Amino acid sequence: MGQPRLRSCAGAFAPFHLCAALFFCTLQAEAVPALAEDFESVNLELGVSHVDKKVNERFLSVAIDADLMAQEKFMYLLGSPKLRILAKALTPAFLRFGGTEQDFMQFRPQREPFSSNDHSSLHYPGHSCDRFELPPLLEKRLKQEWALQASVLQHEELLGKFDRKNFSESAVDLLYAFANCSGLDLIFGLNALLRTPDNVWDSQNAELLMNYCDSRQYIMSWELGNEPNSYEKKAGVRVDGYQLGQDFLHLHKVLQKTRIYRSSGLYGPDVGQPRNHRKDLLTGFLETASNAIDACTWHHYYVNGRDTSLEDFKDPEVLDRLAVKTNEVLETVHSVSPGKRVWLGETSSAYGGGALGLSDTFVAGFMWLDKLGLAAKLGLDVVIRQDYWLSVLYKRLVGPEVLKVEVASNSKQKRLLRVYLHCTNRKSSSYRQGSVTLFALNLSKNQATLSLPALFSNSTIEAYVLQSAEPGVDGLQSRAARLNGVLLKMVDEQTFPPLQGTDLRPGEHLKLPGLSFAFYVVKQARAPVC
Repeated sequence: MGQPRLRSCAGAFAPFHLCAALFFCTLQAEAVPALAEDFESVNLELGVSHVDKKVNERFLSVAIDADLMAQEKFMYLLGSPKLRILAKALTPAFLRFGGTEQDFMQFRPQREPFSSNDHSSLHYPGHSCDRFELPPLLEKRLKQEWALQASVLQHEELLGKFDRKNFSESAVDLLYAFANCSGLDLIFGLNALLRTPDNVWDSQNAELLMNYCDSRQYIMSWELGNEPNSYEKKAGVRVDGYQLGQDFLHLHKVLQKTRIYRSSGLYGPDVGQPRNHRKDLLTGFLETASNAIDACTWHHYYVNGRDTSLEDFKDPEVLDRLAVKTNEVLETVHSVSPGKRVWLGETSSAYGGGALGLSDTFVAGFMWLDKLGLAAKLGLDVVIRQDYWLSVLYKRLVGPEVLKVEVASNSKQKRLLRVYLHCTNRKSSSYRQGSVTLFALNLSKNQATLSLPALFSNSTIEAYVLQSAEPGVDGLQSRAARLNGVLLKMVDEQTFPPLQGTDLRPGEHLKLPGLSFAFYVVKQARAPVC
């Protein structure tokens, strides 16, 4: 399904287009009193003696929908200084440029023919971060115009009819400049619907693009096609797993002919979540081309954005669907290509452009944080999506080493309280060796008291509790969030909020408010594997 689109939302947790999530995140200090509710006492069992799984350091990665390139002028939005500052906070990460529109786009050069020996590329925007800046007035105007453009694109998706679009060198320059200046590793999605009369992928346009990028020394990885299982519906083209694999083998050969992409990453096939024919497509693809790809990618959404509800976003049964689908994909991949890494290459809460009033609000954070915890626990190597403040905290506090944690309580509490445990990320924080980060979601309206094993009773704990800006169930649809009672916004266009935790006394129980989620850093856990 197409990724949620860029929209003008002010939500700190808006899981739309990366640009939207970053453009409209802004901080204002305003404390709120805690709600007095009954506590439910829950004992946790933490296993810190060995690492259960280890994920990529870019596990949490981000995406920009290719529809931003439908009109090249909107690519200039990537020149926002604020956007770059916010994006840097998510590194290290991949930046995937792709989605439904990628399969309807062609590269159309407009400049004089270029030479692979021309090293003037270092003067192009892709390498010139100091000149890559969007004037404030132009930024404001483009944001206003994007609101109209988003409506047009949404209508196009509803009709299931997509116009072919062209992009030039300028759009590529702006995209690469944003990735390069933000410290993100770009993955570019190529058009797989450019096909010969024999239904074989026609690589001519891709080669033209690669030659340009090669001449400019743009370092990036590649994908081919987006959700090939839906090609028949979108374009009247049916591609089976064998032919899709042949297309990737051909792309791999093309990459070997280039100067700088012979060792670049190639990821695919970006198939939709498992259904019978999609399993056959994935199996046939892997049997043909598993050796050509560096990781197998698939997509997952929980619900249909057109008919979902608030309850779905915090329903344990809905959240558990990810585990079912993930295990099906892992079983398929490992049976055909043992050891092949598996990525969740595109994901969000709801397909069909997201669920307005839900996907762009606080409640979507339950799906996102649970997906991060569950995906790592199950062994997915990378997850690519967009939610901002929650993602920043995850990046700062959560390391790649997955540890075991269990709720020692009755089944109802297990369903409504979801907990995950990792080593703390010491690369982006000042926490000492041996510390661990527990993150938890409380799907109940009641507060829960979490008790750690006695082994950790002497440790100081730093708490980062995230709640909706507005109280109660209705507040879950707020587009803003509070961290330890403080409303999250940027201080100004250039200054990040402190995002500070609250220290708890050694032995103090963890009190997790109802309908909230939190990170707890156990500073003196002395975990030998961390």
